[in-house]
Formats: sequence, C-alpha cells, structure tokens
Amino acid sequence: MSKGDGRAKKEAYFAKLQDLLTEYPTIFIVNVDNVGSNQMHQIRQSLRGEAVVLMGKNTMVRKVLKNLVGENPNYEKLMSVVRGNIGFVFTKGDLKKVRDLILANRVQAPAKAGALAPVDVIVPAGNTGLEPGKTSFFQALSVPIPTKIARGTIEISVDVQLIKAGNKVGVSEATLLNMLNISPFTYGLSILNVYDNGTLFSPEILDIEESTLIGHLLTGITTIASISLAINYPTVAAIPHILINGYKNLIAIGLETEYSFEAVDRIKEILADPSKFAVAAPVAAAATTTSDAPAAAAKVEEKEESDDDMGFGLFD
Repeated sequence: MSKGDGRAKKEAYFAKLQDLLTEYPTIFIVNVDNVGSNQMHQIRQSLRGEAVVLMGKNTMVRKVLKNLVGENPNYEKLMSVVRGNIGFVFTKGDLKKVRDLILANRVQAPAKAGALAPVDVIVPAGNTGLEPGKTSFFQALSVPIPTKIARGTIEISVDVQLIKAGNKVGVSEATLLNMLNISPFTYGLSILNVYDNGTLFSPEILDIEESTLIGHLLTGITTIASISLAINYPTVAAIPHILINGYKNLIAIGLETEYSFEAVDRIKEILADPSKFAVAAPVAAAATTTSDAPAAAAKVEEKEESDDDMGFGLFD
C-alpha cells in the first residue's frame, strides 16, 4: 500500500468519525478485548438499524476529537476515556434497548494461560472420565482438588473454586479446564461509559427506574422547601407552603378581629352555632333514604305482579 493510499484511508476515517459525532447524540464506549472479527461482524448485524459501530486506533480518534474540541468542548470528556482496546457504538435509539443488544452477543471461550479471569471459575463435583493415572495432576494445582477413584475413573468429590475473578489463569489451571472440556468464560463487548448529549456517565445509570428518579426528585424538593421555610428564604419549592401559611394567618386574624371575608364568615358561622351544621348532614342522608324508599317498594311490587301473571303453579 502506497503512502497516498494510507493518507486517503486516514482522511476517510477522520471524515466518517466526524460525521458520526455530529449526527449521533449518544455514544457507547465499549471494550473489545477477546472479541474476534467474526463475532464483531455478528454484533454489527444485530445492531443494524439501531446503532453504528466504529473501531479505530486511539491516536486517530484522539486527533479527530482534538480538532473538534473547539466547536464542542464536551468532546474533552470523550478524550479522557479513549484508552485501551475500545470502540464506539453510535445510536439515536432507546439506550436500554441498544445496551441490551450490545451485551447480548457473547461466545463461550476456553481458559487461556495468562489471561485475566472475568468471573470465578468453579470445577463441579462429579465424574471426570479421566484415567486414575492423572490423579496427581489434581493435587499439584495451587488449589488442590479432592478426588477419588470410582468405576475406574477420577471423580471430583466436591465443588472447588479453581480461579477467582480478576486473577490470572495459570498454565496448570488452563490445562485442567481443557482436559475437563470446561469453557468457563464468555466474551463480547462490555460497556465502559455512555456519552449522551455532552454528559459522560457509567452504564449502571441505565438500570435506574423512572420511579426511583421521581422519588429522589420529590425528596430533594421536600428538603429544599423545608430548609426555605426554616430560614424564611423564599424559593419555588417553598412558595405554595408560604402562600398557604399566609392564608391561615389571615383566617386566624379574621377570627380574632372584626375583619371579614368569605372563609372567615363561614368559620364564624360554624363556631356561633355548631349544632346547625352537625344536624345538616344526617338530615340530608335521611331525606335521600326516604326518597329512595318508594322507588324500591315499586320495584318489589312490580316484580311480584310479574310473577303472578305467569299463570302457572309450582306443580302444574
């Protein structure tokens, strides 16, 4: 490949990344360790219509971002996460849906010596099918595995945690797992960060339900209102309470003085003759019951008449 071809490819990549940054408001920054080309092709297919995957050298990505920082200072946040074996997934769709599509494509893989274990590896109890001559191999591991001979083969007595998550896989552990046909790891894209309209956040934020956010918002509003009322400092959250408290004070003043308005007059009337208002509700209820009685009686009478008109006795 000539230098001219290389320069043309770089320019095309720069233009493509710049167009994607301009067009799409949301970017998933993903880690692509241990993801093969065939798996990456399948991931691109599953995301078709929902998102666009773009890989590239970190130096080239940083150069594009550096050129665009003047137009959009928020790209400085993206530059801070461009390290390691990463890629960009651009989308305009629902974040949770796209997140699930990204994480769905995973393939099983055997343990390789020197690789970091993404999860705990547990060797299950049971018959291994291996010949008794390999018993010493189980005892030579960093975590010895208790075994016994059953029907001419090696049987593991109890479940054993062979490797802890985050630790390197040793040569002996990798060999044993391969002998037992155990592929303990699954590999695929993992989401490191999410960039959305200038905000960079952890993907765990997507698991927060809307009801939880509303609950936190209401708690914050209540706290602000309480503090505002305590220090007599008006805020938007406290205004309704201030107005209601002021209205209550006006009613209290009206009751103690000759000052009058509709609400005060109503309360004064109740205080002057409480019995009148206590009797009003039962009388209204009784009137309603009385008015309903003739209708009910009419229905019963009508039913009886209709039964008599049938013209048949019980045993006819």
